[in-house]
Amino acid sequence: MPDRPSCSMPPEAHQASAAQSGLELLYRNHCEWLRRALRYRLRGANIEIEDVVQDTYVRITRYDSSKAQHKPKALLLRIALNLARDQFRRQSRQAANDVCALENVSEEGDQEYLLALKEAILGLPPDLQKVFLLARFTPLSNAQIAKQLGVSVKTVEYRMHQAMMLCSQRVER
Repeated sequence: MPDRPSCSMPPEAHQASAAQSGLELLYRNHCEWLRRALRYRLRGANIEIEDVVQDTYVRITRYDSSKAQHKPKALLLRIALNLARDQFRRQSRQAANDVCALENVSEEGDQEYLLALKEAILGLPPDLQKVFLLARFTPLSNAQIAKQLGVSVKTVEYRMHQAMMLCSQRVER
């Protein structure tokens, strides 16, 4: 099992104010639970869970301590899932930018790149490939693609993200 940061606060944090000691208590009581909850909910997603956990505790400092103590697990999970969603969107935008860069392809060396991209697209699993081709080479919206394939719009978005990530990884090799 890979090493992961422990849920203990650094020594400097022990000298903090009462508000920070509340944060420390919240961290110690719920860190492992939050990490497990995110691993379960985000399984299969390319999300850095440790970053999300740390960012969650940074964000929770913005809340009134009474709100954080009322239903801490609900608040922590909501913040963490929102942060994960933001991370997922950033990754999707980056993958989309990588694919859009194809439009600016020039001559010789770029032919190799185009060939690698074509092979990457053809090497996608059929469900991902179908969504990718419909999204990039037809005027259909995600909702129209979802209806045509008999899946949800979220499934179309997820498959498109996965397809772009796989293509990006395969072309970079």
